[in-house]
Amino acid sequence: MSSPQLITPEEKLADAKKLLSFPRIVAICGSTRFMAEMAEADLRETMAGRIVVKPGCDLKSPHELWSDHVEAEALKIRLDELHRSKILLADEVLVVGDYIGDSTRAEIAYSRSLGKPVRFTHPEVDPDA
Repeated sequence: MSSPQLITPEEKLADAKKLLSFPRIVAICGSTRFMAEMAEADLRETMAGRIVVKPGCDLKSPHELWSDHVEAEALKIRLDELHRSKILLADEVLVVGDYIGDSTRAEIAYSRSLGKPVRFTHPEVDPDA
């Protein structure tokens, strides 16, 4: 008798999304210098019938919620973890912009380690191309 196959949490999530007939989920990644381009990509992906998750704030733009440097550093760590969860939730990733920094490069590597398809608005910046 063979032992039962263990189902990973990722497989359970994929099965649940299929059972619920969810549209494809796209995680938008990229430098926050491209927030306007991310908003445009969000619009286009939404119009194409996809659910979109993306960075929700730009820590480089002044705001009272991250005006304290120490709190801003802790917030960045929490937001990076949150964005990795968005990538895990997504069916695919769209990288926006013509520049790839260290954070975006790490997000691309994480996405690919999960087997997520990665698209680029500027394919020439793909670090694996």
